[in-house]
Amino acid sequence: MDIYTASRRLTRTFTIDGSPLDSDKYGVIGDGHTCALVGIDGSVDWLCMPRFDSPSVFAALLDPNSGGRFQISPVDRGLESLQSYDDATNVLQTLFRDPGKGVVCLTDFMPWNGDPRSTTHQLHRLTEAREGSMELEILFDPRFDYARGETRIELCDEGAIAEGPNGERMTVAVGSGVKFELHPQSGAVARVKLRSGQRLWTVLSWNTRRPERIAAYRPFDHLRSTRRFWRSWSSQIQYDGPWRHDVQRSALTLKLLQYAPTGAMVAAPTTSLPVCPGGERNWDYRFSWTRDSAMAIRAMNLIGYATEALGFFQFVRDTVELNGRLDLMVSIEGQQVPEETKLEHLVGHKGSRPVRIGNAARDQIQHDIVGPLVDAAYLYEQSGGTLGLGIWRQIRKLVNNAIEESRHPDHGIWEPRTGAQHHVHSKIMTWMALDRALHIAPLFGGDRFQDVWAEERDRIKSEVIEQGYHDASGTFAGHYGGSEVDATSLLMPIHGFLSPDDPRAQRTLKRVVNDLAEGVFLMRYRSSDGIGADEGGFVLCGFWLTEALALAGRLDDALEVFSNHLASANHLGLLAEEVDPPTGTALGNFPQAFSHLGLIQAASRLDLALRLRDEGIDRPPRLEFDFPIHR
Repeated sequence: MDIYTASRRLTRTFTIDGSPLDSDKYGVIGDGHTCALVGIDGSVDWLCMPRFDSPSVFAALLDPNSGGRFQISPVDRGLESLQSYDDATNVLQTLFRDPGKGVVCLTDFMPWNGDPRSTTHQLHRLTEAREGSMELEILFDPRFDYARGETRIELCDEGAIAEGPNGERMTVAVGSGVKFELHPQSGAVARVKLRSGQRLWTVLSWNTRRPERIAAYRPFDHLRSTRRFWRSWSSQIQYDGPWRHDVQRSALTLKLLQYAPTGAMVAAPTTSLPVCPGGERNWDYRFSWTRDSAMAIRAMNLIGYATEALGFFQFVRDTVELNGRLDLMVSIEGQQVPEETKLEHLVGHKGSRPVRIGNAARDQIQHDIVGPLVDAAYLYEQSGGTLGLGIWRQIRKLVNNAIEESRHPDHGIWEPRTGAQHHVHSKIMTWMALDRALHIAPLFGGDRFQDVWAEERDRIKSEVIEQGYHDASGTFAGHYGGSEVDATSLLMPIHGFLSPDDPRAQRTLKRVVNDLAEGVFLMRYRSSDGIGADEGGFVLCGFWLTEALALAGRLDDALEVFSNHLASANHLGLLAEEVDPPTGTALGNFPQAFSHLGLIQAASRLDLALRLRDEGIDRPPRLEFDFPIHR
């Protein structure tokens, strides 16, 4: 069922008024190398070519005046817009509706391209008039190298050619004899009026000398093959719970964020979308955090996507061999992340400066990255996969290195800029690395380090209980000697460090809710992190809370928290990094891998809890405390 047929049941209708869009008013499409963000107004406002971490070609998302865009939209303003994905795909459809006059459907997709040798990447746009007539404007306005360099545009019979300062080329071909005109301040512009039954193809290509004629592209063949690919991939999902649609959309989103040639996964396809509008918490997320990626791969493997898991483990193996170590973040090719710099010429999304590229957190020390990796590897083996001896040898080496590293302070998962501490979460992740390695070792015939791993696992657990526990509150703190609670404490029962009915785990859960909850959303922490500016509820932490509540026997509250976090997704089911609790406004880079992996894991946990309840199996003792949604 396409968006035209389904439009009567879609509830989120937008009005196109020409103003800059909020960060969540976009859909995302991709080809396994990069992603484009397409707004409800038909504008491609973010696209880096040819890779996720390449300089942007369209960046109106970060500067509506000078960033550049590729837009197909109605000439008249005030029209209605609806947006939806074609069922079980990453093919995006945007419906423009002028009641009583006309309806036009815009279909956007990037042909899937997993070939690491490919240098040609395309974005296809099909515009179809379904009712009446409508005049449309096509705006092709690329601004190469984050709009830092000169862009030269040349018109031709088939469309237009743009060339950047370093010889990069991008072409756009338009069918049906549509001709562009050059406008000094806005690139190449064309207008066309479509009547019911008429269609128009527009094909953007990277790394081509001239645009070919539309007929040579065989665009309908590309559309069919792209739909076929995504539907075939989606059909592999092994989740049949009540939130299958949401889980499937999250899986499709995570697949878009994985760089097909190497198996790396970016944290998000964007940079500098603010978690505090007008503030400085604007970071570049177009890199692969080992921890985040391992957690995402674990979530995908949980619902049946083992191929993506193996690809990531191979990426980690190759990266360790290349660099001689496991970095907390690497480029999608496994190399060092660029130094963090500021783009002063861009005004930022909603005026939020600075715009950053690169990431200074690359120089931090984080000891929590090995645990999620080994945990993901353990689940992969338990699910019937085979890591291979080469990958296991690298994991063994990383586990042994983690033992020594665990004796030293680090910067922790949240990357504060206040210096290193002995973070409780980092210690627990090292404990998990040792615990999971002990479970994997017998599958490879045992290991001579097993006794050492068992001894160190027990040492770390005893140390955390002794030094990470705050006696006055009877709860665990965020770091040794600290008094303030951290949302990562929710992971203790989730990862098996403590039993869900352990009084210390239950008191810590209660305190996390009392100290960090903002309604049904959850802050990461309240302590100063050396950055300044406020932030919103962290979506992943809300999904952790869902799991922790379910384990504590608070299933109704867990469902309430989960439902509210599902509702914080945009009209397409895409989640940002954070959400503003009072307004529900999306904050931070978008869409965010952390948030979608959290959704998958929480949905799986809830589905299990519901089945156990229905089967009458005993649940843990219900933890009694006043929950914020009832206050």
